[in-house]
Amino acid sequence: MQSQSRLLEDLARVASSAMGVAAGMREEVEARLREQFERILGQMDLVSRDEFEAVQAMAAKAREEQEVLAERVAALEAALADAQPKKTAAGRAKKSSTQDV
Repeated sequence: MQSQSRLLEDLARVASSAMGVAAGMREEVEARLREQFERILGQMDLVSRDEFEAVQAMAAKAREEQEVLAERVAALEAALADAQPKKTAAGRAKKSSTQDV
């Protein structure tokens, strides 16, 4: 009976040590994979999250400013269109009065 318990204790120790080795190997593999991914990503010339968000904010601001300027241009064009017929009508009246003389 004592030899069986001793055998079981030895098996438990071996299994425990194998689990420790497996955990250590897992950590080592994860570290190597992480290093490889970081190296590959570094070679890909990607932007950081902070840089991306800064450029995104600049683009949103530029879009808003462009929309405001487009509205101003449309208003100025409308005002110019309203002013041109008056000038043309006034110019025709002036021409006809000078021709009558």
